Amino acid sequence: MPCSWRWKRIITVELHEALSQISDIRQQMAKSQIFRGYRSASVAITGFLAIATACLQPVLVPVPSEQPEQYLALWISVAVIAVTMAGIQFIRRAQHAQPGVSRELTRLAIEQFMPCIVIGALMTVCLYAGPRDALWVLPGLWGLFFAMGILSSCRLLPPQTFYAGLYYLVCGCCCLLLGHNDQAFAAWQMGVTFGGGHLLTAAILYWTLERCHDESTRQAS
Repeated sequence: MPCSWRWKRIITVELHEALSQISDIRQQMAKSQIFRGYRSASVAITGFLAIATACLQPVLVPVPSEQPEQYLALWISVAVIAVTMAGIQFIRRAQHAQPGVSRELTRLAIEQFMPCIVIGALMTVCLYAGPRDALWVLPGLWGLFFAMGILSSCRLLPPQTFYAGLYYLVCGCCCLLLGHNDQAFAAWQMGVTFGGGHLLTAAILYWTLERCHDESTRQAS
């Protein structure tokens, strides 16, 4: 009995080590592949929505510096719509993905981008609960946090995605440098940053991933 128990324990330990090695191999394979869960159509729709909202902001929130609640409600609603669209895509991808590298890619993509969203949301709450005269920095900081999310996800995305992250970085800095005094909460900040940024990202995704896939599909048929 003691000998049999010892062999069972050895086999159990070796089995756990083998499973752990398989998991590590899947993670390494996932990191070396390109994540295809982001679709250019939904990203472009979010970009057009941001531009449309920026155009409507002067009508919906005429004096945003005196109406911070309305300003935040407007743009947080747009952010919720964008996150919901991305979440639906991730859920559909997870449902149709085969267990293994594909699901590992989805998990890695969420892990790399989610921190910037969570931290950005917490920062917004802190600034809103704190001194209101600092709220004007929000558009710039939102752009910088979004740039961090994209740049940290570049290893899972086409290399050209780096330029989209750089675009958000530059726009965030410009909003912080120029978006104060009479330009505080100006509609151009969110429209240029997130509208232009999402359209650029959509173009990169289509040109580097979907266009090549469509051409290969047509050639195969």
